[in-house]
Amino acid sequence: MSDGQDAEALLAAVTAEEPLARRLELTLRPDPERTVLRPFDLATAADRGDGHDGRLNRVLAQVRAIDEAHLDLALRFTDQRLDGRHRDAPATLRRNALAAAELVPGVRDLDDRRQLLFGGYVTQEYAFEAAALFNPSVMLHPRQDKVPEGSVRLITSLRGIGEGHISSITFRALLWDGGEQLKLEEHSKIAVSPKIEEHPDGGAQITFTDSRHASESVLFPVLPSQARGLEDMRLVRLVEPDDSIRYLGSYTAVGTDGSQLQIMEGHDFDCFDLWPITGEIAGSKGGAIFPRRVDDKYLMVSRQDGESLWLAESDDLVAWTVRQQIMTARYAWEFAQIGNCGSPIELDEGWLLLTHGVGTIRNYTIGACLLDRDDPAKVLKRLPRPLLRPEEAGRDGYVSNVVYSCGGVVKDGTLLLPYGAADSYTGFAIVDVQRLLAAME
Repeated sequence: MSDGQDAEALLAAVTAEEPLARRLELTLRPDPERTVLRPFDLATAADRGDGHDGRLNRVLAQVRAIDEAHLDLALRFTDQRLDGRHRDAPATLRRNALAAAELVPGVRDLDDRRQLLFGGYVTQEYAFEAAALFNPSVMLHPRQDKVPEGSVRLITSLRGIGEGHISSITFRALLWDGGEQLKLEEHSKIAVSPKIEEHPDGGAQITFTDSRHASESVLFPVLPSQARGLEDMRLVRLVEPDDSIRYLGSYTAVGTDGSQLQIMEGHDFDCFDLWPITGEIAGSKGGAIFPRRVDDKYLMVSRQDGESLWLAESDDLVAWTVRQQIMTARYAWEFAQIGNCGSPIELDEGWLLLTHGVGTIRNYTIGACLLDRDDPAKVLKRLPRPLLRPEEAGRDGYVSNVVYSCGGVVKDGTLLLPYGAADSYTGFAIVDVQRLLAAME
């Protein structure tokens, strides 16, 4: 048989193989009605200098001089626009007004109603997921109360894209029975505006004091290092040696000077600590933390060369060093680039690592491999064909020909694989883990 005949036979065999992943009905799509109140920067260069003729100063002077009748009308209009869409909007407006007082100190001298009106000028309603809702990650939810017998509550992080191609991170709660029954728990139309406390190390604590469940908490850019977005959070439920549990997420912060890896720690998902990492992988994308320490080291699968998978380690989740390269492209569907699709999942057989590959026509597909439990730098076997590829009916969108995941979860031998389709919406699939392992070589 000629090489051409061999290739044709291989193509026929691959095409005839039964798919390993079975797509579920549930999809999550962007909702432009979900908005968050965030600061709106009105300042001009004059406001930031020594002069007093900048736009902020001009607005302040007009607010100070407005008569009572027009003040009533302006406040009534503002309240009508925000009523029912935000919880305690006046508190957010006042908070943003006082933040602007760093540039225009006269804000502090305004009476309460005029301070509230000024806050309306330095606040915007931002539709953080109006354009896309994709690249999901999923893990066990911190709360498992009132869950149907045999099911678990999961929390999923999603990347939302809004005005200006700015990415934020939003959350949903799911109920999963370990099979085909996957339901979205009731989620709020309201997104709560946070209190922000910046730290000297470049991190911050973000607190949603009025949040009633995780879907109301939205992590939008609040630091200079995140000015152009927070992308592709990979959630992980990390179990420490003393059996305490930490809910972490690694994500890419995109700023005006480039991108960097940062880590989030969620405290019941109404308070978050964010911090930048340091070391050799600090400027990379797509880092995924292991769910426990190995040999007393925190481990992360990283992609600092932009093309292949590496193993990094840390003593404190802040400073990271590269241990070694663990995997390069092997198959045609990943020749351009490989990366991880979430934190490794521990099985009896080893660490199940979901991967992505970039092939021809910039097709993104999802693959998988198995790492050694004791030495995760050792790849035991790999899936020679994509686990999930763009389907014909869902290949077009914000970015065509893409399926991508930021992490799945295993229950009773079944993998729940959330995925972003065409950088537009989120779907879910299930995979029998033993069938997946058997298909590896």
